[in-house]
Amino acid sequence: MVSIKTKVVDVTKKDQVEALAKEFDHVDVLFNVAGFVHHGSILDCEEADWDFTMNVNVHSMYLMSRAFLPKMLAKKSGNIINMASVASSIKGVVNRCVYSTSKAAVIGLTKSIAADFLEQGIRCNCVCPGTVDTPSLRGRIQAQPNPEQALKDFMARQKTGRMCTAEEVAHLCVYLASDESAYVTGTEHIIDGGWRL
Repeated sequence: MVSIKTKVVDVTKKDQVEALAKEFDHVDVLFNVAGFVHHGSILDCEEADWDFTMNVNVHSMYLMSRAFLPKMLAKKSGNIINMASVASSIKGVVNRCVYSTSKAAVIGLTKSIAADFLEQGIRCNCVCPGTVDTPSLRGRIQAQPNPEQALKDFMARQKTGRMCTAEEVAHLCVYLASDESAYVTGTEHIIDGGWRL
């Protein structure tokens, strides 16, 4: 029987992250998934919006990786998975300025960690979804002045005629966390139904 321990931590707070890391002797897989989507161009992005988005989307991964990587290095094995996005250095997306910038930084962070620690048995990859049908997305759609049109606009850009499901993204994450992907590191894994094409 497996015992699962649950704890809520603000991953943007260094003291909370370091306290969490002290509770573990070893971590096989670290999945950095906390994120925030800001809507707007650079002209709609106030400095506070920029700082908040970068803090949640990038700085949290920096803190978590720095806290847990030494535990992986001690065992000469470990696997870090970062949540990025197709809206990044992969594809420019309207009204996603700071979000896309932050996710491009995640791709860079992923490749840097992979290159620096490859020979010490550490793998690092990132997942780059397109539009995923989640409660967060539905909430952002409902927050628009015309939610019905906002949903139509999201659907119009889906070349497959549907959005990605959270389960499909989870399957990719399970693959990256498993031994089946043992020879995979430093890569961005796109799951967007061809949206970037």
